[in-house]
Amino acid sequence: MVAIVVVVGAVIYSAVLYALSLEEAKERGLVGERKNGYLGLVDPSNREAQQLVRDINEKRRRAYQDIASRDGMNIGVVESLAGEKAFEKTKPGHYIEGPGGWMKK
Repeated sequence: MVAIVVVVGAVIYSAVLYALSLEEAKERGLVGERKNGYLGLVDPSNREAQQLVRDINEKRRRAYQDIASRDGMNIGVVESLAGEKAFEKTKPGHYIEGPGGWMKK
């Protein structure tokens, strides 16, 4: 379980070299964390944010699948755990997915 948390944390907050960084996208309110462990587009009109979300979500999906396979778990469980951890680590003022849509933490 500790390994899951460490790997999920690393995937969620890995430094990715894009024209638009994940941290910058979050600061600008373009993307937010979803409860399913993936990023979502708060502002779907931004093309850089669209590409960033696609790329990071693909990396997360692969990491979640690796964890699930290694630990004999369902990927849905890993995704949910990652979503919980991402919500906990989200900075105040950044977006998270709430019951009615996007909200600032």
